[in-house]
Amino acid sequence: MAVLDLTGRIVIVTGASSGIGEATARALHTAGALPVLAARRADRLRQLSEQLGGALVVPTDVTDPAARQALVQATLDRHGRIDGLVNNAGAGILKLLVDTEPQEFSQLLELNLVSVLAMTQAVLPAMHAQGGGRIVNVSSGVIHAPGPLVSAYAASKAALAMFSAVARLELASDSIEVSTVLPSLTATEFAGGIFELGTEPFPGFIVHSTDYVARVILRALRTGEERIDIPHGAEQPELVEEPVG
Repeated sequence: MAVLDLTGRIVIVTGASSGIGEATARALHTAGALPVLAARRADRLRQLSEQLGGALVVPTDVTDPAARQALVQATLDRHGRIDGLVNNAGAGILKLLVDTEPQEFSQLLELNLVSVLAMTQAVLPAMHAQGGGRIVNVSSGVIHAPGPLVSAYAASKAALAMFSAVARLELASDSIEVSTVLPSLTATEFAGGIFELGTEPFPGFIVHSTDYVARVILRALRTGEERIDIPHGAEQPELVEEPVG
């Protein structure tokens, strides 16, 4: 796999209004890429755009077919191509399985899984036309550590990891490389911001910064490697560097 220079590359980031998505957009801008900011909270996107040299803002509910197509079209209208897609938009449910309503589980799957399929399909024509692209799907390390309250969330993220693996196989012949990044606990708005940066809420689990996760996502965009599992302990600077050899 060739290492991709991100300078001037057009990368759509979903869920860009906060957390890992916002940090990824910032990291892309720093790397010389041109992030496209997609999320539902337009006010936050506009504020972020002002800090990122006027990055394209497209308010987007990724569960809405019309909104997805509008996002792709706006990107092509502004930039003429789509080099990368970071499927980061998502949500969680922290409930015992006996308290989880089937409807809310279905809505979670629509956002965390079905929208990733749909966003991937939406960018494929542009990537095919230009001869390739990179897609990074943000799963979660929770799929390796089952525990109470996360049955719905973990199930959606486990399914996403498998979806990514199959998509990678199916799209490889078109020079479209699909990668999966699995963050550990990260200091975001998830569950009301219960995970505080640098703390150890569970033995061996140290809460990571969004900047750290974003740099791992950029590594995946550059290298196109299949999967990066972010270890649960202290942040590892070497993880944000491209592997040698």
